[in-house]
Amino acid sequence: MIDHRKLGRELELFHSDPLAGAGLPIWLPAGAAARHAVEEYIREEERRAGYQHVYSPPVAKRQLYELSGHLPHFADDMFPPMRLSADDEFVLRPALCPHHALVYRSRGRSYRDLPLRIAELGGMYRAERSGVLGGLSRVRSIWLNDGHNFCPRDRAGEEVAAVLEMIQRAHAVLGVRPAGFRLSLRGDGDKYVDNPPMWEQTEDVLRGVLKELGVSYVEAVGEASFYGPKIDVQVVDAAGREMTLSTVQLDFHQAARFDLSYVDRGGERRRPAIVHRSVVGSMERLFAYLIEVHEGAFPVWYAPVQLEILPVGDVPVERFSRAAIVAGLRAEVAWEGTLGARIRDAARRKVPYVAVIGAREAAAGAVSLRLRDGREQGPLPEGEALDLIAAAARP
Repeated sequence: MIDHRKLGRELELFHSDPLAGAGLPIWLPAGAAARHAVEEYIREEERRAGYQHVYSPPVAKRQLYELSGHLPHFADDMFPPMRLSADDEFVLRPALCPHHALVYRSRGRSYRDLPLRIAELGGMYRAERSGVLGGLSRVRSIWLNDGHNFCPRDRAGEEVAAVLEMIQRAHAVLGVRPAGFRLSLRGDGDKYVDNPPMWEQTEDVLRGVLKELGVSYVEAVGEASFYGPKIDVQVVDAAGREMTLSTVQLDFHQAARFDLSYVDRGGERRRPAIVHRSVVGSMERLFAYLIEVHEGAFPVWYAPVQLEILPVGDVPVERFSRAAIVAGLRAEVAWEGTLGARIRDAARRKVPYVAVIGAREAAAGAVSLRLRDGREQGPLPEGEALDLIAAAARP
């Protein structure tokens, strides 16, 4: 069975060290390069969709999470407060939405500002039990592709539908294979905000969106967020375990908690709806899935090294190497070892393209390309080879 933890070690993507702590993975250079490429892609997709990006700290005063409702409803999953003085307690955040509510209320808003789409790839922390931690799929340090869309309540369905379409596009580019959609609803108990009419309204909106898009789904009672229902996009890992990767949640609750409002066309103050969404989920869970589904052989555009340059003998390769980097490729030069050993090492690391440059190629300004699937192309002029690889390296 393909296991992302084993492949992660072999390909040097991430590392878990007892000195750092369980559930707190360290991204190594190869994993960080792949992750950075995915982050760049999703940020650009969000920018094109009208999102504005922010930065916010992964810690805040206890009062922020009392106001948001996380401490009353979610405390069991949070790290304990850190007391700096008798009246100064700070908490590692379990979610980014409270900070994004503060972004919204940083100034007055009118209907002309809406929908206001705020996005951030930010850190948050969950006090997971050590027994459930594993590789990247279940961690305590989470870097989430998060976003919050503030809009009039009667436009919430439009925002939810747009997010679902964005999720489907991103999944296709990344190579994600969704296993299905889940409508997560509230259950019994005091885990959920006690406001039955609000729950009925938000659940009806999400059902309507799924029906309009023609999406089949299952209902899961007891899987909602404490403040509202959600649509979860499920995937199945190599072991056959189902998990949520992407999500879109509808919230008619927290705007009142934070006293968020906007002035409508008639000059009246209204509460916005908040659409919480994550297009690709956390970087940790996403890559746990991607490592397994691609068996470590990532698509060219987010492969850690896209081009390995192998000189044969003492031939000049600096110009070609520099041209590859200028072209936007992640390229490396490997000098040590026999040519056969270097080719095998590149294959072991799942490098999509290998450029062999011997005396004949160097004299002709050409390279011989070897592809990850074993095919060979070349010799090709250097510029033509770089154009070919650069075209393959676009999302």
